[in-house]
Amino acid sequence: MTELFDTAVTNLLHLPEVLDRLAAADGDRRSSGHHGAHHHGHARVHGLGGGGGGGAPVDIVETPGEYAFLLDVPGLSKSDIQVTLEEDRVLVMKGGGNSSSSNGKRKREEEEEGEGCRYIRLERRASPRSFVRKFRLPEDADASGIAARCENGVLTVTVKKQPPPEKKTKSVQVTIA
Repeated sequence: MTELFDTAVTNLLHLPEVLDRLAAADGDRRSSGHHGAHHHGHARVHGLGGGGGGGAPVDIVETPGEYAFLLDVPGLSKSDIQVTLEEDRVLVMKGGGNSSSSNGKRKREEEEEGEGCRYIRLERRASPRSFVRKFRLPEDADASGIAARCENGVLTVTVKKQPPPEKKTKSVQVTIA
């Protein structure tokens, strides 16, 4: 009976992590079927779905001069994050996975439990979640104007816009016949 109780308690302690993984998987499935961020009926930046360990939630903001992508990446340092631009204007943001930082990590090793240590509640993640997000940038995005910074657990990637092409007017001589 005690063994059954211990198993049940252990499973309940891991429930928040299991629910988080299921929610992330559901979010990835939904985002892969519904591409992009829509702004009042027209799509500007197209999402290409997640990958790897799930998608980090992202806010995409368009201003007159740039696009800004804001992702929550708690527990990841800037060395754990990679931002690249692939062919066809695909912006890729990756993080986590083989994280080298060990701050905040907890160990769930048998030897800890053997020394009289037993977890009562496990709500924090064992390690920062890995993510891969891909977005196809619009035609007016400037590939040479991409900047990224990670501050207080928020990754901000800004993509400058190219100035709109100048509209040239041409006068046409009208002849009367």
